[in-house]
Amino acid sequence: MKKLILSAAIVLGSLSSFASTLPTSVIDVKTTSVQEEYTEIKIEEMPAAIAEALKKAYPDAVLNKAYVNTNKEYKLDITVGDKVGSLFADATGNWIKK
Repeated sequence: MKKLILSAAIVLGSLSSFASTLPTSVIDVKTTSVQEEYTEIKIEEMPAAIAEALKKAYPDAVLNKAYVNTNKEYKLDITVGDKVGSLFADATGNWIKK
Protein backbone atom coordinates (compact mmCIF):
# COMPACT_ATOMS: atom_id res chain seq x y z
CA MET A 1 0.00 0.00 0.00
CA LYS A 2 2.85 2.38 0.83
CA LYS A 3 4.40 1.69 -2.57
CA LEU A 4 1.12 2.50 -4.31
CA ILE A 5 0.75 5.85 -2.52
CA LEU A 6 4.40 6.69 -3.11
CA SER A 7 4.07 5.82 -6.82
CA ALA A 8 0.94 7.96 -7.14
CA ALA A 9 2.69 10.90 -5.46
CA ILE A 10 5.66 10.62 -7.81
CA VAL A 11 3.44 10.46 -10.89
CA LEU A 12 1.34 13.43 -9.78
CA GLY A 13 4.47 15.37 -8.86
CA SER A 14 6.03 14.80 -12.27
CA LEU A 15 2.81 15.83 -14.04
CA SER A 16 2.60 19.06 -12.09
CA SER A 17 6.15 20.04 -13.12
CA PHE A 18 5.05 19.98 -16.77
CA ALA A 19 2.05 22.14 -16.00
CA SER A 20 4.14 24.81 -14.34
CA THR A 21 6.49 25.63 -17.22
CA LEU A 22 6.66 29.28 -18.04
CA PRO A 23 5.81 30.38 -21.53
CA THR A 24 8.64 31.98 -23.44
CA SER A 25 8.11 35.01 -25.60
CA VAL A 26 10.19 36.64 -28.26
CA ILE A 27 10.74 40.37 -28.01
CA ASP A 28 11.53 42.20 -31.21
CA VAL A 29 13.55 45.35 -30.79
CA LYS A 30 13.58 47.60 -33.80
CA THR A 31 15.75 50.66 -34.04
CA THR A 32 15.26 53.37 -36.56
CA SER A 33 18.02 55.73 -37.52
CA VAL A 34 16.94 59.06 -38.89
CA GLN A 35 19.59 60.80 -40.89
CA GLU A 36 18.89 64.33 -41.90
CA GLU A 37 19.91 65.48 -45.33
CA TYR A 38 22.30 68.41 -45.29
CA THR A 39 23.33 70.24 -48.43
CA GLU A 40 26.75 71.84 -48.60
CA ILE A 41 26.77 75.62 -48.98
CA LYS A 42 29.52 78.17 -49.42
CA ILE A 43 30.82 79.59 -46.18
CA GLU A 44 29.90 83.08 -47.42
CA GLU A 45 26.24 82.00 -47.72
CA MET A 46 26.04 81.18 -44.01
CA PRO A 47 24.07 83.73 -41.90
CA ALA A 48 26.18 86.32 -40.10
CA ALA A 49 24.57 85.40 -36.77
CA ILE A 50 26.10 81.94 -36.95
CA ALA A 51 29.53 83.30 -37.84
CA GLU A 52 29.37 85.67 -34.86
CA ALA A 53 28.22 82.89 -32.51
CA LEU A 54 31.06 80.66 -33.72
CA LYS A 55 33.64 83.40 -33.21
CA LYS A 56 32.28 84.11 -29.73
CA ALA A 57 32.06 80.46 -28.58
CA TYR A 58 35.21 79.19 -30.32
CA PRO A 59 37.56 82.06 -31.14
CA ASP A 60 40.34 79.73 -32.37
CA ALA A 61 38.06 77.59 -34.56
CA VAL A 62 38.61 77.26 -38.29
CA LEU A 63 35.43 76.71 -40.29
CA ASN A 64 36.05 74.03 -42.93
CA LYS A 65 32.60 73.45 -44.43
CA ALA A 66 29.01 74.53 -43.88
CA TYR A 67 25.81 72.63 -44.60
CA VAL A 68 22.09 73.43 -44.35
CA ASN A 69 18.97 71.25 -44.24
CA THR A 70 15.33 71.94 -45.11
CA ASN A 71 14.59 73.15 -41.54
CA LYS A 72 17.23 75.90 -41.91
CA GLU A 73 19.50 74.14 -39.44
CA TYR A 74 23.19 74.50 -40.15
CA LYS A 75 25.95 71.95 -39.68
CA LEU A 76 29.44 73.38 -39.33
CA ASP A 77 32.57 71.27 -39.76
CA ILE A 78 35.25 72.99 -37.71
CA THR A 79 38.82 72.44 -36.57
CA VAL A 80 40.07 73.66 -33.19
CA GLY A 81 43.76 72.98 -32.79
CA ASP A 82 44.22 69.34 -33.74
CA LYS A 83 40.58 68.36 -33.08
CA VAL A 84 37.97 68.12 -35.83
CA GLY A 85 34.24 68.14 -35.11
CA SER A 86 30.79 69.29 -36.12
CA LEU A 87 28.49 71.88 -34.59
CA PHE A 88 24.82 72.46 -35.27
CA ALA A 89 23.06 75.82 -35.16
CA ASP A 90 19.81 77.41 -36.26
CA ALA A 91 19.62 80.45 -38.52
CA THR A 92 19.71 82.88 -35.57
CA GLY A 93 23.00 81.51 -34.20
CA ASN A 94 21.57 79.36 -31.37
CA TRP A 95 23.43 76.08 -30.86
CA ILE A 96 21.50 72.83 -31.30
CA LYS A 97 22.43 69.62 -29.46
CA LYS A 98 22.41 66.56 -31.71
